[in-house]
Amino acid sequence: MKTFAFSTLLLAVIAAAPATSLAKGASAPSKALIAQQFQIWDAALQTDSAVKVAALYCDPGGVLLPTVSNQVRTTPAEIADYFEHFLQLKPKGTINESYIRILGPDTAINSGIYTFDVTQNRKPGEVQARYTFVYQKMNGKWCIMDHHSSAMPESTPASH
Repeated sequence: MKTFAFSTLLLAVIAAAPATSLAKGASAPSKALIAQQFQIWDAALQTDSAVKVAALYCDPGGVLLPTVSNQVRTTPAEIADYFEHFLQLKPKGTINESYIRILGPDTAINSGIYTFDVTQNRKPGEVQARYTFVYQKMNGKWCIMDHHSSAMPESTPASH
């Protein structure tokens, strides 16, 4: 429990650090570039390929805490397995609220609320959830280091 509390505190301190704490010569990514990572992820969902979606997560190190599974996914195979099931809903995501924080030249967080248009039992519907994506630039490419998604605890109307 102490490790969790320390990790949470450390993340809060890092998140509160101003963007000026970047190393000399390093440039921070723009918020627009980080926002675009969701569009890339959502486009991968549209391919209907769980392997393509899973490829967007850092390997090694990517972690998925999904909305509709109790299993923490920490390998490309486990992440792809989750998306095999999720993609059956034909999800199309929309960001409703986004809070982007740049932590450094190679790290950023995008948290907020998203809504998915889904099809279940041939009926269209919407699922709204909270999300956090932690992005890391590895080998010149942005990947998802952590992705946490959880259903809204209270029913709220989706705003498009």
